[in-house]
Amino acid sequence: METSLRCGRDSKSLRLHAKEKFPILSKTHLQVHAELDTGNGAPSYFSAVIRRFYPDLSSSLGVGLQYDKQKLMYSARGKKAFPITMNGLLSFNIKGRYNVDKEFRERKSGGAAELTWSIFNFQRDQDVRFKVGYEVFDKVPYLQIRENNWTLNADINGRWSVRFDL
Repeated sequence: METSLRCGRDSKSLRLHAKEKFPILSKTHLQVHAELDTGNGAPSYFSAVIRRFYPDLSSSLGVGLQYDKQKLMYSARGKKAFPITMNGLLSFNIKGRYNVDKEFRERKSGGAAELTWSIFNFQRDQDVRFKVGYEVFDKVPYLQIRENNWTLNADINGRWSVRFDL
């Protein structure tokens, strides 16, 4: 199980996040996420998604359910990577998502294009990943810097979050 501590501008308290992947077939798994808000002790997020990977196409698709802030939603998402370098450490990614509520009325779409650069052994025993992207529907540029267990996300609107993987 992967666990992390998360904090961001949108939350006034620390959140404990857990993720587990259960294999179904060789390239398919059930991915479950859950999050606990330590401020009020209540669950703040839950997601169960069946994800299928297509390694020969450098892509993945997922469908599932998510519960977020008193709302149950159905979700579909996909991602496609276009390696720029032969070793795949520099790539251009496109990704999209589509969420609808249980009555199929409220819809939320998202899509992004991003450039990702991974540097292994940036310094001894330190890997770094830089990600610069643009959220197409919200028209918001964003940045991610990841160093081993730490991740910083920020966008041009002042939203930010920090994650520490335990």
